Parts: sequence; structure tokens; C-alpha cells
Amino acid sequence: MRIPSPAALWSRSTRSARHDDAASDGVRLLTQADTAAVRALVAEDPVAHTFVDSQLATTGTVAARSSALYLGRFDEHERLVAACWVGSNVVPVCSDEDSGAAFGRALLKQRRRFASVFGPAEAVRGIWSELAHGRQRAFDIREHQPLMTMTAPPAPELRAHAVRTAWPHDYDRLLPACAAMFEEELGYSPLTQGEAQYRARVDWLIRAGHALVETDQSGRIVFKAELGVVTPLATQIQGVWMNPDFRGLGLAASRMADVAALALELAPTVSLYVNDYNTRALATYERVGFEQAGEFATVLF
Repeated sequence: MRIPSPAALWSRSTRSARHDDAASDGVRLLTQADTAAVRALVAEDPVAHTFVDSQLATTGTVAARSSALYLGRFDEHERLVAACWVGSNVVPVCSDEDSGAAFGRALLKQRRRFASVFGPAEAVRGIWSELAHGRQRAFDIREHQPLMTMTAPPAPELRAHAVRTAWPHDYDRLLPACAAMFEEELGYSPLTQGEAQYRARVDWLIRAGHALVETDQSGRIVFKAELGVVTPLATQIQGVWMNPDFRGLGLAASRMADVAALALELAPTVSLYVNDYNTRALATYERVGFEQAGEFATVLF
């Protein structure tokens, strides 16, 4: 029996409900012909939409694929005013709650399961206002996550010059460090769910030159971070982790300054987002030179 793709399920649903609420919201499945319009939306804020920008760079199209599709919202003049990437996660390309809610209503009809919703806070809140009525329950909702950016290199005196690009032989030590960070952040190990994909992701980050580490003389990971998203216009730092044996020693700011400097060699803006209650991290990032440029939110399932 052939299992229909998400795109096929979406198309079937929208054809049978052409005049339902989703249709009245102006939401529909996007096709290759909409690619330029989505690129234009991303270009309005390439830092906030850096994840979707990277997806477009990889695929070159918004046409539905087996693993992901794009939804679009159109106004009465048939102009694309908002978009949404839908894969294992949901990522809006808009910043208003109304468009988010329209995408949420459309997604609710598909009865799909997602790992998370993340992106500009108002849009995520709109999506969740509708998905909250579905079968999938969130285990954490992070409503206020400052989106912080830097465009100038950190002050030279802040640098430790201790963080470097990871090498392939770092993999065996880096993988447990990445898993430890993940478990601290989300409460479960990625090696118990989707281990093969997680191992492949860490390996890819190393081979792409986007895994950054500090090691001691024995090769032990002292600090690590990843450039989880990289485009010609912006990078996004993810997975920041200090080995517990080295915490409380005042090392974080100098290591983050190293990471920011390395990231700015790849793109003119480096960004990250952080939970607002993590006051120590916020203070560290501000000391390095990051400034708030917006707000994200994340819903975790």
C-alpha cells in the first residue's frame, strides 16, 4: 500500500474543502511558481527568517517535497503576504498573529504531528492558538525568546582565541557533548529518539565547518557551539554548551566572543535566540556585543 505524501494529503484536503475556513483565510499550498514571492518575503527580514532562507538555498523551490511543503496566505489581490514552512517543524515567514492563526487553522485540518513550532513570536503564538485545540500536546512553550544579533566583531580584548572549527577526529567526543546539551535543554537524550539522524547531523556540522569547539590537552570538550543555520546574509548560533567541569570560571563571554568572530567570517550578521528567563546567558551575550533585534517563541511537542 502506497502511503500518500504530506503534500498529497494537503492537496486532497484543500480540494475537498475549498470553501472552508482555510480557504476563506487565503491559505493554500504553494508551488514552484510562488518561489520568487517567498524569497521576497524572506528578504524583508533575512535574519529572522534565516532558517527558511537556508531551506530555499538547499532546494531552490517552494514546491512540495516528500519531507516538507510551504503554505502561503494571499490577500484579496492574490499577493502573497505570509508563508509557512511545514516539515518536522513549523516555521512561519511572517510576524503577525493573524497570519499565524490562519496557518494554524490550516494545519489543524491535516492531523499531522510536529516536533516544534518556532520563529517570530507573534506568528508562533497565532499558530499555537489554533494547534492547541488539536490532539498534540506541547510539553514546553517558550513565549519570549529575545532574538539577538551582532554585525561588528567583538572587542579584541574579549577574545580567548580558544575556540576553533571542529575536525572529523573530534566526533567521538563532540557527540556526547552535543547530546548532553540537548538533554539539559529538552529533558531527554536525542540518542534515545532518532539516534541515527542525530549522529548524522553532528557529523554533517563537523564536515560543513559549522561545529565549533574548545578542547583541553587531552582532547576533552571544554566548550562547544554550532552555526546551526548559515546563509550568505546571516548565521544563527545554536547548541551553546560549557562542560560542567569548567562552569563558574568566567569563561563563557570569551568563548562566545570567539564564536561570534568566527561566524562573522561567514556572513555579515550573526544571530541567536535565548529564553528570556536565562538571565546569565543574556548578560553574557550582551557583554560580547549582541543586541536584541526581535523576539522569537517556540512550542515544543
